[in-house]
Amino acid sequence: MNPSLSSDGHRRSKSGPTVAQTWRVTFRRRNDARPPLDSAALERLALAYVSRYATSKAKLRDYLKRKIAERGWGGEEPAPVETTVSRFAELGYVDDRMLAEARGRSLAARGYGAHRLTQTLGALGISEADARDARQQARENAWQTALRFAERRRFGPYAREVPDEAQRRRAFGAMIRAGHAPEHVRRILDARPGVVPDEDWQG
Repeated sequence: MNPSLSSDGHRRSKSGPTVAQTWRVTFRRRNDARPPLDSAALERLALAYVSRYATSKAKLRDYLKRKIAERGWGGEEPAPVETTVSRFAELGYVDDRMLAEARGRSLAARGYGAHRLTQTLGALGISEADARDARQQARENAWQTALRFAERRRFGPYAREVPDEAQRRRAFGAMIRAGHAPEHVRRILDARPGVVPDEDWQG
């Protein structure tokens, strides 16, 4: 065995343990120093989380459950995850309806369509009731949002020249992935460069 190496293969330090050994000891001490969560600690974690992120009830619930799984629960009663989430919603610290509307505005401003919004709100765990207004707004603005995306990407009427078939297929795929309705995509891509169609334009 190389005398300059420790038993686990790390190079020995003349002045003491290896860096890896020191890190492992420090990591264990840090973990050992953290007691299991109780109600007060859970509340602090929840407050820190909602202060840092615009989040949904489902995301807050998942976060608290994950922290309990990591650190354990030291309270005498079951962990008040649902109570904490409900109280934070009542206090307005989390508001799924407002979050849905904010995400809808943000996506629309970048040219993303109603289907992309539905995917985003689903990932946030926002209920149909809380998502309803945001989804309705996305449907009402679907045409203008599709035009905005086409303008950003220089598709259809915003292209510099008529695309070939391969370019058109790529543009079609990009607009569909951005959440736009196929009928809107076809109308926009059928338009000649420089001629912006109306929503009811038939070509």
